[in-house]
Amino acid sequence: MDKPSSFPPQLKDLKRLLGVALFVIFLFSMLIIQFYKIQIMEGPKWTKYAKAQHQILVQEPAKRGLFYSNTSIKTGHPQTPQPFVIDVPKYHLYADPLAIPAQVHEEIVNTICHSFGWESKSEERLKLLQQLGKKSHSRKLILWMNQDVRDQIQAWWLSYASKRKIARNALYFVEDYKRSYPFGKMLGQVIHTIREDKDPATQQNIPTGGLELMFDKYLEGKHGKRLLLRSPRHPMDIGKVLERPEDGADIFLTINHYIQAIAEEEIAKAVQKSNAKAGWAVMMDPTSGEILALAQYPWFEPSSYRQFFNDPEKLEDTKVKALTNAYEPGSTFKPITLAIALQANADLKKMGKPPLFNPEDKMDVSNAYFPGRSKPIREGKPHRFLNMDLALQKSSNIYMARLAQKIVATLGVDWYRDRIHRSFGFGSKTGVEIPSESAGMVPTPGKKYGNGTLEWSVPTPFSLAIGHNLLVTSMQMLRAYAMIANGGYQVVPTVVRKIVKKSRDGSQEIILDNTSEERIKSFSRVLDPDIAAQMISVLKLTTKPGGTAAQGEIYGYTEAGKTGTSEKIINGVYSKTINFSSFIGFAPAVNPKFVLFIGIDEPEHKYVPGIGKNQMGGACAAPAFREIATRTLRYLGVTPDDPHGVPSGDPRYDPTKADCVEKCKQLQELYRKWNEGL
Repeated sequence: MDKPSSFPPQLKDLKRLLGVALFVIFLFSMLIIQFYKIQIMEGPKWTKYAKAQHQILVQEPAKRGLFYSNTSIKTGHPQTPQPFVIDVPKYHLYADPLAIPAQVHEEIVNTICHSFGWESKSEERLKLLQQLGKKSHSRKLILWMNQDVRDQIQAWWLSYASKRKIARNALYFVEDYKRSYPFGKMLGQVIHTIREDKDPATQQNIPTGGLELMFDKYLEGKHGKRLLLRSPRHPMDIGKVLERPEDGADIFLTINHYIQAIAEEEIAKAVQKSNAKAGWAVMMDPTSGEILALAQYPWFEPSSYRQFFNDPEKLEDTKVKALTNAYEPGSTFKPITLAIALQANADLKKMGKPPLFNPEDKMDVSNAYFPGRSKPIREGKPHRFLNMDLALQKSSNIYMARLAQKIVATLGVDWYRDRIHRSFGFGSKTGVEIPSESAGMVPTPGKKYGNGTLEWSVPTPFSLAIGHNLLVTSMQMLRAYAMIANGGYQVVPTVVRKIVKKSRDGSQEIILDNTSEERIKSFSRVLDPDIAAQMISVLKLTTKPGGTAAQGEIYGYTEAGKTGTSEKIINGVYSKTINFSSFIGFAPAVNPKFVLFIGIDEPEHKYVPGIGKNQMGGACAAPAFREIATRTLRYLGVTPDDPHGVPSGDPRYDPTKADCVEKCKQLQELYRKWNEGL
């Protein structure tokens, strides 16, 4: 017989119900606690995780600033903007490997390789498979894709993803911009380029050098941000722009693309004709200091920059040698010596003292020995007597050295060096906006070289007078001649006219303006204007009969200039067969449009019938000056100022009216009279 329960049935049911209720309450409490933990305490963590699963933040690229040609140089013509470099839209292909089933990896890679014609490139195929095998939501597959290829891949993928129920943006594209060069290699060393890979931390471009590096902070702009949602319903390129990009500023250069093309063509011809190592041409407006052309051969092609930076021999061609390569100027320095001597005369006159010399008087140049020198100073051809005009026309070393001797004896070493360094700027950078500029070197009294010998000794002034024992750059020489051409003002070279930043609303902000008259007015005068005019007169004789650069004459125009041929120092010794040859001049001689430097590095040491020694500046550099100057003057529409100064076979030829012809005849007679019997 069953024992009767101690609890009535109603109480049992109530107890069971209470237990179930408590268990449910416990479970609900645990759920609430877990909900609080996930949503409140660990909310940021799981939100981040969820976003990583369904959305991705990509960069909205900014356009890098452009470089524009100086189309304002030719008056009377419309100033159509002409870029040296442009940004072309490109695309990077990315993948979300975690959203793509492993069994379709092979098929996807095969299709992508086919789009690029990579069927035979097993390395590329393997790289793509490796990227798709990563446990990641974002992997780069292919960079710098053209739009037509991008459209082809996208059309295939949208259909493919839909059929296999894969998120449409498991493959997606990120837009970017790549530098492109409408003129190819033109101005390559000056502008340079940017690397294809970017700074990992900032995702900004990495310049390789040149103006891209110098003005990177203005050019780079600021990237924006775009949010992409990852699901089968969302197309690849749709997303929310969180932050709009800010494009970089544009730089308007002083260099004109047409003149640059002329200079590049002619300097290449000159280097090839003289069988030289390299060459460069630099043209500058002597009034404003604006660089109109800066050409160099061999070229540097920005679009193929890897080939140059990975080859030690080609790496040299990436430099702007007019700024980086310091050399002994040789005879091109002689006009500087004359200008300093004439300035010494002017200063002595102010002091009430007699002048150092009279430019018209003959000077005895038969004695080649100077204090402190164990060897005599050599001349290309021996002379007995010369005056200033003849000395420069014949490029006399002894005449210049005698002037330096007089300067130091009368005004002292410090005065002489100060004129070279401070007035003409040698030994200090010109300040042009291109990186890696050399300051050169002017000896300093009392200072020693690394080997312990004094930089300045007794014979130093005589060497300086003929362009030895100092190092200069082509840009420094160009600036020095500009001071003569412009009436004595120390210009500051520049390659930038303006830096302009454009806003989305169409407004513009001028960050830098070098075109103002105030800038030109700020240049200090370091040479008396009458001395500059006197120097122009004597420099005109160089390209005329009896001068050293007959091949530098510009038919129909007046020109002034000087040749130079210096021996290069090889292993600490002056070489007799390796030279740096140059010509510097300006045209027209009065109120010139430009000053032009031509440098030919290591022309072949040989004799050319009908021309002379190939390595001389008058033979290898002067002809390039003539061609570049002639074509530039015609392009600018400059009216010939010497219409009768043409070859004798030309019907316009008239020796009685051509510039400098009569003066040269008189000088030839004077030379014969003073040097008869030599």
